[in-house]
Amino acid sequence: QVQLVQSGGGLVQPGGSLRLSCTGSGFNLDYYSFGWFRQAPGKEREVVSIMSSADGSTGYADSVKGRFTISRDKAKNTVYLQMNSLKPEDTAVYYCAAERRALATYYHGDFGSWGQGTQVTVSS
Repeated sequence: QVQLVQSGGGLVQPGGSLRLSCTGSGFNLDYYSFGWFRQAPGKEREVVSIMSSADGSTGYADSVKGRFTISRDKAKNTVYLQMNSLKPEDTAVYYCAAERRALATYYHGDFGSWGQGTQVTVSS
């Protein structure tokens, strides 16, 4: 059974940084593609970043390009989202997601396993 446990998040001032972690159990990360998504109050869940298992290729939403970085540590079975230059509009609950497929997509419906979510608040 695939389980994803998230850590990180919290309150940070504008311009600050945070790193989210997503540790998997019950599966081999090598065969899974990952995504980070977020949902702000009153808004739909949106993609932040994706990573494909086939070649480690990554993708980002336009709103976070150049500020966020997705990465993985196979030895720890963990995927990270490094968030720099945070803005108030980045405030949301962030979720990691995984699916056993070679190529990740930007659509949340293509991911079957989800972390518990973690709050990120960017405010002065």
